[in-house]
Amino acid sequence: MAEISSPGRRIRVVSIAHSGVLRDMGRLRYQPLADRHDLDIHLVVPERWYQFGRWYEADPPCTPGITTHVLPIRLPKGGPASWYLHFYPSLRRLMRQVSPDVVHLWEEPWSIVALQALLLRRKAGYVLEVDQNIIKRLPLPFEKLRRFILARTDVILARSNHAEEVVRACGYAGPALPIGYGVDEETFRLPEIRRLRPDSGLRLGYCGRLVVEKGLDDALDALAALPDSVTLALMGEGDHDAALRARIARLGLQNRVSFAGWGSPRDVAAFYHGIDVSILLTRTTDQVREQFGRAIIESQGCGVPVIGSTCGAIPEVIGQGGWVVPEQDPAEIAGCVRQILAVPALLDEKSRLGQQNIRDRFSYRAVAGDLAAGWLEAYRRRMAGSAAA
Repeated sequence: MAEISSPGRRIRVVSIAHSGVLRDMGRLRYQPLADRHDLDIHLVVPERWYQFGRWYEADPPCTPGITTHVLPIRLPKGGPASWYLHFYPSLRRLMRQVSPDVVHLWEEPWSIVALQALLLRRKAGYVLEVDQNIIKRLPLPFEKLRRFILARTDVILARSNHAEEVVRACGYAGPALPIGYGVDEETFRLPEIRRLRPDSGLRLGYCGRLVVEKGLDDALDALAALPDSVTLALMGEGDHDAALRARIARLGLQNRVSFAGWGSPRDVAAFYHGIDVSILLTRTTDQVREQFGRAIIESQGCGVPVIGSTCGAIPEVIGQGGWVVPEQDPAEIAGCVRQILAVPALLDEKSRLGQQNIRDRFSYRAVAGDLAAGWLEAYRRRMAGSAAA
C-alpha cells in the first residue's frame, strides 16, 4: 500500500459506514491502515443499528490508530425505504472539527446520509462505495437524489463489475476502482488438522439464508442424481426451510442432508472445516443478483473450494478457487461433482488457488489497500482541481 506525501500533515479522511457498528461486521478492514503515516482516519458509525430484524449495539472504539466516532442516528428504520433514510444529527459538528480532505461513504448513492455528507464536505474529495448491481428506476425522490450525488462524486469503489455498470447507467462518469469484502483470516483459515476425505465420497456444504433464490432446490436435485456417498450439510435459517425439508423427503435424501442453525463466526469456520466443497447457487431474478457472496471468501479462507452459479458477482469472486456452473442446472452441478470424484486432486489445487485469491484480493490488508487507493485518488483529483482553479 504505497503512501502519498502531503504538505506538513496527514490526509484527513472521514469514513461513514453503518456496517462499522460491530468490529466483526465492518471495522476490521480499517485496521491495516492504522499505521499509515499519510492518513488520519476518522470512522463514523451508528451507536445502534437495525438490520435483518434485530438491533445491534455498537462495539466501543477498539482499533488503536483509527479514531472511531460512535454517534446517534435518526430514522434507522424507514419502512419500505429500509435504512436509507438514516442520518447523523451531529455530523455537521464533527465535519467542522475534523475538516476532512476526503469523505468516504460505505452507503448507496440514494441514501439520505450520502446526501448529508455531500452537503457538509466543503472542499473534500467524495468517495462512494457501492454494492447495488441491478439497474432499477427508484421512486421519487430517490432517483433524483442518486443522480444528483453521483454527478458530484469524485471516485466510486465498486463491489463488482455490475455495480460499476449501475452507477455508470445513472450518470457517473469518473473513475471506478474495485473493492471486495474482507475476510477475517484469524477465524477463516486452514484447520490445524485437515479433515481426511473418504476415497469415494464428498461432503458438500452451504452456509447462508435458506431462501428460494439461493438455488438449494437445484442442489438437492443434483444430489439425488449422485452416489449415496455424496452428502450435503446446510447451515442457516430462512423461510424456505420447510419447503426444502419436504423436497428432501420426496427425493429420499433424509439420510444425506443435515441442518444446523446460525452460529458465531467461529461456528461457521468449524462448519467449513467439516466439508469438502462449498456451494453458492444463487438464481437471478428481477430483485436478486448476487452482489458479492461472503460465503465464498469465508469458505476459501478455510481452504474449501466453491461451486458457484453464474449469478451476479459469484464468478468474479470465486476466481480460480472453484468451479462455475449455469444457474438452475442440476445436471451441470452433478457433472461438476462427478469430475471432482473422478479426480480428487482437483480439491487440493482449487483449495490452494482459493487461498491465493484471499491473500491477493480479499484479505483485510488487500481491502484496506483498495480503500486507501480510492481515498488517495479522490484527494489527488481535488488537489488537481484546486490547482487548475
